[in-house]
Amino acid sequence: MSALTSLVTDRSVIVCCGSGGVGKTTVSATFALAAARAGRRACVVTVDPARRLADSLGVQSLANTPTEVAGDWPGHLHALMLDTKGTFDDLIHTYAPTPAQAEGILSNRLYQNLTGALSGTQEYMAMEKLHELVQSGEFDVVVVDTPPTRNALDLLDAPRRLTRFLENRLFRALLLPTRMSLRAVGLATQALLCTLSKVAGAEIVQDAVAFFQAFEGMEEGFRTRAGAVRTLLADPATAYVLVTSARPDAVAEASFFAEKLTERHIATAALVVNRIHPHFGGTAGSPPDLPGPLAALAANMAALDEVATSEEGSYAALAEQIAPAPVGRIPLFGQDVHDLTGLQRAADALFG
Repeated sequence: MSALTSLVTDRSVIVCCGSGGVGKTTVSATFALAAARAGRRACVVTVDPARRLADSLGVQSLANTPTEVAGDWPGHLHALMLDTKGTFDDLIHTYAPTPAQAEGILSNRLYQNLTGALSGTQEYMAMEKLHELVQSGEFDVVVVDTPPTRNALDLLDAPRRLTRFLENRLFRALLLPTRMSLRAVGLATQALLCTLSKVAGAEIVQDAVAFFQAFEGMEEGFRTRAGAVRTLLADPATAYVLVTSARPDAVAEASFFAEKLTERHIATAALVVNRIHPHFGGTAGSPPDLPGPLAALAANMAALDEVATSEEGSYAALAEQIAPAPVGRIPLFGQDVHDLTGLQRAADALFG
């Protein structure tokens, strides 16, 4: 049994983090597949707009709701592709006191632009989707495939940023005119709105005031939800798995993220090193009486072993940094993982 097995059998959330191009999406799907093989109800979530997850699971496309992936395993495997705006829209419907207020926000031009352009929106909605899936009770474990490392830090900080926004003086100043007539608010707020009108245009400011008027009364719901998401991310049942390749830059990114987790008093649960060269048992020298083809083969095996040894050295310090967390390895296959067969090979390598 692999040392990683307890993650897919005991944890309720697995967050896979790492730099771009290290196979994080594949590893996330591999963990979810391993959980389904262990008889659990698993769902993997990707925030990557590319089709890699759908391709590796052998399905045509993924929606913002869980899609079951058929396979010969005792549990259940689901997957979804995060739709940032769709998730935000669902949240508005959840916290709006009336359907009319929800429609007022959804039809507001400022809201429609913010949901696609506001910094951190994707990361926060990913955490909202994670919270939604966990609270639904439909899954034993949810696996999250995050953006590249430094954006993943945004993902972890997103709930706190939203809380700070809701408590910000500027937000409260803009919300104040919706609670009383503009004449009754302070001169500073009037001056702010006047300045914004001159710079951005009166129409944009009207949209903004209309947005905050529609938003009135919903702050507490968002604030409470953000607190629940922070609690979920810090829960001992949530495991953070670092994914890297043997490339020095990827290892450095994984080390950076491990440091940030430590600063948050969160232990790294495991390290997965992807696409590494296996050892072939070659030696630097070959017996002099070997025929030419065999001598060449022995030399090639020795060269590949040197590459494998060098790769092991590249992440040795990282493995020591996160100890006693286990280290899993996925070998470099002849082709990229693009279907369930390849995904099962990766799962065999990690979990046995």
